[in-house]
Amino acid sequence: MALTRTPVVSGWFTESAADGGFRLLGTRCSACTAVFFPREDAYCRNPRCPGGGELAEVPLSPRGRVWSYTDGRYRPPAPYVSDPAEPWEPYTLVAVELEAEGMVVLGQAVPGVGVGDLAVGMEVEVVGGVLNEDADTETAWTTWQFKPVGGNA
Repeated sequence: MALTRTPVVSGWFTESAADGGFRLLGTRCSACTAVFFPREDAYCRNPRCPGGGELAEVPLSPRGRVWSYTDGRYRPPAPYVSDPAEPWEPYTLVAVELEAEGMVVLGQAVPGVGVGDLAVGMEVEVVGGVLNEDADTETAWTTWQFKPVGGNA
């Protein structure tokens, strides 16, 4: 059975091969050129913006450099929902400074990449990944992940 790929958060990324693959989506203010992620559709978040600009959707850099990283080795406490009968799978979180925008975005590393595989300053690329699969609804919940450039993971 093929699962329907559904974004965890609609409008935050695109997975279109026609658009060059997986890309995070942000917004850019036309008045001050500030770029935001997650996207902003109501107003410019830049306190120095002169105002009056339009916010336009923009694809963000597909690559960046590791700014920081850590691992999640414990099951988060409530209100996080998880089945205590299921084994906990550790994961690696990566803060990445995007190449063109210079902003730092947080996300998980691709499966198989741990803290021992990363270093501050290492080049990574944003790729699509699956956060969770739900056989009952036939849904694969998709998100973004970071993969070392040239890595085997």
